[in-house]
Amino acid sequence: MSKIFFYLFLSIFFTTSLSAIQSESKILFTNVNIFDGKTEHLLKNKKVLIIGNKIVKISNKIPIDTDTKVINAHKMILMPGLIDAHTHLMVVDDFETAIYRDDQMYIGALATEAAKRMLLRGFTTVRDAGGPVEGLKRAIDSGVVPGPRILPSNAFISQTAGHGDFNTAMSYLSPHFTGIADKAEIYGWVKIADGVPEVQKAAREVLRSGASQLKVMASGSITGAHDPLDATEYTYEELKAIVTEADHWGTYVMVHAYSDNAVKNAIKAGVRSIEHGLLVKPETLKLMKNKNIWLSTQCISYSKEAKDLGISGTPMEPKFNEAKKGAQRTYALAKKYGLKLAWGTDTFGSLELQATQSDEFNARAKYFTNYEILHQVTGLNAELLGLSGKRHPYKEGELGLIKEGAYADIILVKGNPLEDVTILANPKENITLIMKDGKIYKNMIQ
Repeated sequence: MSKIFFYLFLSIFFTTSLSAIQSESKILFTNVNIFDGKTEHLLKNKKVLIIGNKIVKISNKIPIDTDTKVINAHKMILMPGLIDAHTHLMVVDDFETAIYRDDQMYIGALATEAAKRMLLRGFTTVRDAGGPVEGLKRAIDSGVVPGPRILPSNAFISQTAGHGDFNTAMSYLSPHFTGIADKAEIYGWVKIADGVPEVQKAAREVLRSGASQLKVMASGSITGAHDPLDATEYTYEELKAIVTEADHWGTYVMVHAYSDNAVKNAIKAGVRSIEHGLLVKPETLKLMKNKNIWLSTQCISYSKEAKDLGISGTPMEPKFNEAKKGAQRTYALAKKYGLKLAWGTDTFGSLELQATQSDEFNARAKYFTNYEILHQVTGLNAELLGLSGKRHPYKEGELGLIKEGAYADIILVKGNPLEDVTILANPKENITLIMKDGKIYKNMIQ
């Protein structure tokens, strides 16, 4: 009798498993040339089979089942979905307005639209570099709203008077003395922490919130209300304490840092990703190379003038000009020394400003080759995101690559970006199909 039940169980198990496999959607791309996210040359005249949300077969010959949807790509370039390693999806206005609005539901509604538009520009994954984005991430992951995969940093960690101290008042009673929390903390934008015990607690609270990595403010900023650009924020001991907490959770720390002293402080503490880093000295860049530390910098802002950004005559203008002066030198030296360079934009503000995200391709073309830029925005960025380890929310497949077993995050491009990467700066015309997690969100193929 036990054997009968055993064989009955096997029969039901395999029938159910087969039914589940057969119920998954099948899409076959034919007649494609592939940029795989890491190789400098195209794989030509291939077929790519998608089952469910994974790439399961890449070959010249793949049989076509009756239940398979076939898409003839007409020799267009099939490549991984784009990855932006430095975004702020919740910052849909200037920082102070977005953070201190009492109607945060309005900010959330704008961010939802921003996420949809970002996906339709071909960005299927982003590393969000600070802001209360966890709820939006959940809505996207559950299929309620469209948008890219998000690796959230959640609340910034900042010292008093640091880049994350967004309260514009020049003098105020600290929440630590009054017991009344700042709205920026209440709404989940920032953790203001000073001293080792406080930064330990702040790091643990942010990790508790579901952050994939920690974002820490380690130097002055261009947009900050109180901090000059050359300021060093946090001591080595404070930064080391935060890094230790991240290590305990199997993830890493990324820091906002412009000045050389701040970057050296972060390197000594064990930070893995330097955001911006435009005022560092050559020997510091060499140290980053030797310690395998990423430089996550952005070209788009510094391809413009202060007047183009609407900051002429403001306190931000001299700080912007100083950073811009160091930008070209830093990009050239980082390339010369062979640093790992992330592709990010740091675009934030209105939906119209965020729409300039793709202009980063034009800005980078002045410093890097077509292949270097394509590698940065796909396979290389995916490698950076992998530093999140077990805190990485998307571990069932690989990102940033076209390979068997990878997530089916795919775009089809009209023209060859290995010959002219700037065609990706016009996604409306040149990205003809966008697929994320095996689902098609845009299809212009006839």
